[in-house]
Amino acid sequence: MASVRFVAIGDSFTEGVGDELPDGTVRGWADLAAQGWADSLGETIAYANLAIRGKLVWPIVEQQLERALALRPTHLSFNGGGNDMLRPRTSIAHIADAFSQVLRRCDEEGVTLLLLSGANPSAQLPLSRVIQRRGDLMSEAVVARMAGHDDVVTALNWPDAELSDPSYWSADRLHMNSRGHHRVAARVLDALGERVPEGWWTQPELPDPIRLGRQEYFREHLGPWVRRRVTGTSSGDGREPKFGGGWIDVEPH
Repeated sequence: MASVRFVAIGDSFTEGVGDELPDGTVRGWADLAAQGWADSLGETIAYANLAIRGKLVWPIVEQQLERALALRPTHLSFNGGGNDMLRPRTSIAHIADAFSQVLRRCDEEGVTLLLLSGANPSAQLPLSRVIQRRGDLMSEAVVARMAGHDDVVTALNWPDAELSDPSYWSADRLHMNSRGHHRVAARVLDALGERVPEGWWTQPELPDPIRLGRQEYFREHLGPWVRRRVTGTSSGDGREPKFGGGWIDVEPH
């Protein structure tokens, strides 16, 4: 069995939405980090990704955590709360409780927790000040829950002002593009003490996506999101994780 067994749990950020490949599948920072990790070590690592877009933080914990731990990983990455944060009635403490639960279970199972925060999209969204404030509060609360746990590997993206630049984001303004996912993957590898491939921190800018006007943006992106909130549905309903059937081998290039 591989000496490094890395499983990722979370929502669209960890699934890789926004980093679409030509065949329509998504890649994202976790896939990139797995490959970069194998390349840095010069050996095959085992990788699984159970993340599903649209998930709130507690459903991530309830539906993905134990399934991930059952694989007997050496490392587990966790991020969540972005979808909760956009709901103003959701308690920040309730979100942070989920992180405490993941930390507790990783400690019990002897698994190294790799903790991520998402990047900050607020500058380009409606109600940007509200989103900024909620995100700051959530980030502070989660970091406080990790106090004294020096074994947690942290790769915090929310404070990264560079990642807030529109050149790192896809047309929906909520999900990072390939450039953004590469920068997050670089931060993960750096936090792990592994070699970061040249150019991952700041890839060349992609062609500018079509910047939709207010009405078009609402119709194509924000409107469907609001409708899902009102109807209690999720973009992840009925989806299975892309790498949820067990370990896949990631071989070094």
